[in-house]
Amino acid sequence: MAYMRKMISIDEELCNGCGNCVPSCAEGALAIVDGKARLVKEQYCDGLGACLGDCPTGALKVIEREAEDFDPEAVAEHLKAQGREVPDHMPSPESLRLVPGPAHVSPVRPMGGCPGAAMRTMTPCERANIPSFRASGRAQGGGSALAHWPVQLRLVPPSAPFLRGADLLLTADCVPVALPAYHADFLPGRVVLMGCPKFDNQQEYVDKLAAIIAENDLKSITVMEMEVPCCSSMSAILAHAIKGVRGPANIRRVIVSLDGRILRTEPFNA
Repeated sequence: MAYMRKMISIDEELCNGCGNCVPSCAEGALAIVDGKARLVKEQYCDGLGACLGDCPTGALKVIEREAEDFDPEAVAEHLKAQGREVPDHMPSPESLRLVPGPAHVSPVRPMGGCPGAAMRTMTPCERANIPSFRASGRAQGGGSALAHWPVQLRLVPPSAPFLRGADLLLTADCVPVALPAYHADFLPGRVVLMGCPKFDNQQEYVDKLAAIIAENDLKSITVMEMEVPCCSSMSAILAHAIKGVRGPANIRRVIVSLDGRILRTEPFNA
C-alpha cells in the first residue's frame, strides 16, 4: 500500500554519478546505475535525507509523495545480502507516514499574529541565568540559559538581531530532552535554533540556514544530534546549507546518546 511520506528525489541533470551518496545511505536505498544515482526501492528509503550533505552538485532533495511503506525487515535483508552493517535503529513505517490535517502543516505558513512567534531578546541577571549543575549532571536550581525567543528554526528570520555575530547552537529537537547538561554546558553564550530533521521540511531548513549563515557573520556553529539515524540529518542539512556561502571556520558536531551521554564531539566535515 502506498502512503504519503518523504522520499529522496534525484535530479538526473545535476547528478554527476560520483557515488558519494551511496555509502551515506545507511539503508542501501541508493545505487549508481548507468552513471547516475538511482533509488533502488522505495521500501528501502526512510526519506530522512542523511545523503543530502554528501551530494556535491545538489542533485538530491527530499520531497513528499505517495510511496511504498518503509520496510526495516527488507532493509536488513538487503544490507546483509550486500555484506553491509544493519543499523541498530531504524524508524517504524508508521512514524514516517504523513498524516493530513492539523498535525501536518507547512513550515512556512503565515503565523497569523501568534504571540509565541514574536522575537524577543532576554537579558536577565548573569548569575540568575546560569543553571547550577553538579557532577551528577542533575540541575540544582538556577534559571534558564536561554537568551532569546523564538528558538524554532522555522520561526527565526535571517534578520533576527540576536543572530548577528553569534555562536550558533543548531540542535535537533530531542537533544535537550535527553541531555541533562544542555543548559549548563552548551547553551550559555550561544544562540540556539532547533528543529526536527525527521518531520520538518528539510529543504526549507537548508534554505533558511544558508540565508542565516550568509547574512550574519557567525563566529561558530555547534550542531547537536541524537545517535539515532533520523537525527543525523541535521548535520546533513547544515552541510547542504553551507555550500556556496562563506561560513565560520569553527564548526563542530556533537552526538548525544539515548541515555543522555555525549558519545563524541568531532570537527564538522561538510
